[in-house]
Amino acid sequence: SNLTFQKRIAASVLGCGKRKVWLDPNEMPQVATAKSRADVRKFIKTGLITKKPEVGTSRERFRAKLLAKRAGRHRGFGKRKGTAEARMPSSLLWMRRQRALRTLL
Repeated sequence: SNLTFQKRIAASVLGCGKRKVWLDPNEMPQVATAKSRADVRKFIKTGLITKKPEVGTSRERFRAKLLAKRAGRHRGFGKRKGTAEARMPSSLLWMRRQRALRTLL
């Protein structure tokens, strides 16, 4: 049974995209009877139509790589894109050195 109409109306009612709408696969014929927004709302209330949870991007891999970088991994010549000057400007090093000296003097 083709439920594209029901899915589109459900998406509009739920305020989400069509790919986030879940229709109960065991109750397909019953869901197919929905011909209006009111019918769809009724099915949402009973739980035959629900909104899938939003899927985020996990930061776990990033954190693991960050720990590795702190341990000195992934820092070799092959991973470097910019010049040494671009990565750590000599002007910045100079300023730090001067400020350190000025606090001492």
